Amino acid sequence: MAPNPQRRRSGAILTVDLDAIRVNYRLLRARAAPAACSAVLKSDAYGLGALAVAAALYQEGCRHFFVAHLDEGIALRPGVPADAAIFVLHGPPPDTEADFTAHQLTPVLNSAQQVAGWRAHAKAQGRALGAVLQVCSGMSRMGLEPAEVDAWLADPHYLDGIEMLYLMSHLACAEQSEHPMNAMQLERFKAIRARLPQCRASFANSSAIFLPKDYHFDLVRPGAALYGIAPVAGAANPMQPVVRLQGKILQTRTIAAGEHVGYSRRYTASEARHVATVSVGYADGWLRSMSTLGLAVVDGVRVPQIGAISMDSITLDVSGIAPERLAPGSLVDLICAEHTVDAVAKLANTIGYEVLTNLGARYYREYTGGGA
Repeated sequence: MAPNPQRRRSGAILTVDLDAIRVNYRLLRARAAPAACSAVLKSDAYGLGALAVAAALYQEGCRHFFVAHLDEGIALRPGVPADAAIFVLHGPPPDTEADFTAHQLTPVLNSAQQVAGWRAHAKAQGRALGAVLQVCSGMSRMGLEPAEVDAWLADPHYLDGIEMLYLMSHLACAEQSEHPMNAMQLERFKAIRARLPQCRASFANSSAIFLPKDYHFDLVRPGAALYGIAPVAGAANPMQPVVRLQGKILQTRTIAAGEHVGYSRRYTASEARHVATVSVGYADGWLRSMSTLGLAVVDGVRVPQIGAISMDSITLDVSGIAPERLAPGSLVDLICAEHTVDAVAKLANTIGYEVLTNLGARYYREYTGGGA
């Protein structure tokens, strides 16, 4: 079979293993049981393709999906059947409530203003409308503040027309299992939920699934762990790798001792070196902070990235790699099982979330697995 022409034309190939995502989901669901397990698909499933990921996870039994923005929910809705709930974490922007009902989306209500808007929309619709209410348990980012919670619980009409599906909050330090903030937030969340004994609750992100069971409540919300990012800082990663990023070699050259590579002469050869230029750069999300620090893998051999990362290319020291392996168009691994997303993030002085969500639109994308 002839190679795919788009694949042949591309500068790099991003492969997403949908079977690995399904395996990761099963592991998280088993740890969280009897709580239900959702999937967070915000930022296009952390850059990996929300429609493809949602289809695979729906086949795995997932029926609760979270996105960040209204437009993300609208884009996702055609990709999952009507029995799957799509929750929008940022809630309704002003005067967009009708878009939620039109596209069968459920808002997470984060403020008194959002509650009032949804209440008015329910009245206009003449029917009860479902929503999740988020309360702030200490992260100081989103959700009703304690005084707003008190006002809500003192007002019997506060949720008129709103069917409260879950009470929700979010942990700030769950990846650090011994961090005292975890217990503090849990106690605050429990205290609010105790005033709503019949309400289902959602508290745990990926990392909190690996905390004790009392963090799990009724619905857990994994995101990063689904995509292979380590959920617990400093511990072995139990998740399957999901992503493989392969860049294509453009050309190679031999440089003598004293010659320089890249912008600002960030690298100077101390002896003769063989250099390969690969067509991936910071415009593709390959973070410039890795200049002179990154690496690639060629047939299991780690080769250093040298010089500054450019907009459209990087340079590798491939001295010692057989020349026939370095022909134009040959692939080198930038993310793989031997050099994971978390390893790349450490070199870039960031987190795996940023590495994944920065992966650019220029890659040719392939999906493997994912079938029922």
